Amino acid sequence: MKIMVIGASGTVGKGIVENLQSDHEIIAVGRHSGDLQVDLTDSHSIQQLFSRSGKVDAIVAATGKVHFAPLGEMNSTQFFSGLEDKLMGQVRLVMLGKDYLNPGGSFTLTSGILAQQAIRGGVSAMTVNRALEGFVQSAALELSGQRINAVSPTILTEAVTSYGPFFPGFESASAARVALAYRRSIEGIESGKVYRVW
Repeated sequence: MKIMVIGASGTVGKGIVENLQSDHEIIAVGRHSGDLQVDLTDSHSIQQLFSRSGKVDAIVAATGKVHFAPLGEMNSTQFFSGLEDKLMGQVRLVMLGKDYLNPGGSFTLTSGILAQQAIRGGVSAMTVNRALEGFVQSAALELSGQRINAVSPTILTEAVTSYGPFFPGFESASAARVALAYRRSIEGIESGKVYRVW
């Protein structure tokens, strides 16, 4: 399969590429690196990405930023940044990418454990992740001949040193383990599923 991995230079993205590259043709995409570049907050940039890549068999989004801060210390611009980047970035990717996804192809988006498990300062992340999962479940009913799923990882083992204090008592998962869920989405038959790795 010809698989586009957006966020290929990130920790999860690297795990996905490493897992899939022996069996599939990978197009690595980043904001500033990779085979191709894209800004998911810009529809024109996404359109240019697909004009360069041509048709693909699977599209993976392992990217997206949200703002972490207590609700009482967050302004609307900071809150909106996560909606614009992680949520609408992935929604735009599907809306524009469906015309470049081959019949039987799949989208795999990325939410996260904060869709279900709250942490201090994570209100923006929970809002975005729950909305993404709702989008996936609903879009699966309307995509014709294509599939869509999401992967919801816990905190990555590789990120515990940096982010562990924000996730007290949470069990981590390695990027290699998380990557298996993306493979399941790409090579499987299900649609509208959220694969929770936690």
